[in-house]
Amino acid sequence: MTVEALETALASREQRLHTLLASFDSVVVAFSGGVDSAYLAWAATQVLGPAALCVTADSPSYPDHHRQLALRIAREFGLHHEFVRTGEMERPEYRANPVDRCYFCKNELYGVLSSLAAARGIAAIVDGSNADDRADYRPGRKAAGEFSVRSPLDESGLTKEDIRELSRLAGLPTWDEPASACLSSRIPYHSEITSEKLQMIERAETVLRDLGFRVCRVRHHDALARLEIGLDE
Repeated sequence: MTVEALETALASREQRLHTLLASFDSVVVAFSGGVDSAYLAWAATQVLGPAALCVTADSPSYPDHHRQLALRIAREFGLHHEFVRTGEMERPEYRANPVDRCYFCKNELYGVLSSLAAARGIAAIVDGSNADDRADYRPGRKAAGEFSVRSPLDESGLTKEDIRELSRLAGLPTWDEPASACLSSRIPYHSEITSEKLQMIERAETVLRDLGFRVCRVRHHDALARLEIGLDE
């Protein structure tokens, strides 16, 4: 396929996204500050203006790095933005860290967002799942279905590569942000999640970023830490 054909196809998928977003009177965007949700928050704001409420869930498992990124994007791109507190750490099934841990986290998140949307009279909740996510094991998708959460990026056929390119064109600083996940993902399944472990992981990853590493994670193994650094770093 030629470059022109690729650009035309991408523009078509982008227009499909805008048309879908315009079909909602208002939305709550689950906005973590990552690549996908940042682009969705920006696009929803472009289409719906202040009727797009971008909500960031704050909890011990949410890295401060992402919190600051979400704040920067909201400030620089004029997002209608709020934080909400989620209580997944108060749920024993989440702290037990089973293989479907993400289900309990998303169930908590979408429950909070659903209550917020109902209280504000907002028509829909949308998340940043994209077309590539269909092939991954994502137990959180079950929770999304239970709360009728829509995934406009996925529904429009936009892949991760598409979203990075559209983000670059939009001037979003997240366009080349490394893939990331919540801090709880650094703890092996069936090892209890505690606030102390999460704080330890975050402090260690902050040290690595301060040393100049962009692609880095610290895995918690009781008395040991395993450092993962991008090959090109």
